[in-house]
Amino acid sequence: MKVPKQRKRHCPSCNKHTVQKVTQNKARGRSSAHPLSRGSTKRIRQRGLRRGFGNLGRYSKPPKPKMTGKKMTKKTDFRYTCSVCGRMFTQSGGIRAKKVEMV
Repeated sequence: MKVPKQRKRHCPSCNKHTVQKVTQNKARGRSSAHPLSRGSTKRIRQRGLRRGFGNLGRYSKPPKPKMTGKKMTKKTDFRYTCSVCGRMFTQSGGIRAKKVEMV
């Protein structure tokens, strides 16, 4: 996948289209990006703030076969730096690519 080093995009800070420099970061997983979100619902249930009805979805259906194996590619994580205000913005969602090349 070839990506230009500079791209004209909308800057939310300037509220206009500006030339932005593209850099690539290592995409972080959910556990490192949101460390508190992993067991928050479990902790809320333990404290008794939110009691559910029934068995909370457990053991009501037979288990499904699990998908095994690793994914072959990582998602791209681009950061865009505005040339006017100098602020950095992240892309909304990544695209899976084996090789990313800045052109």
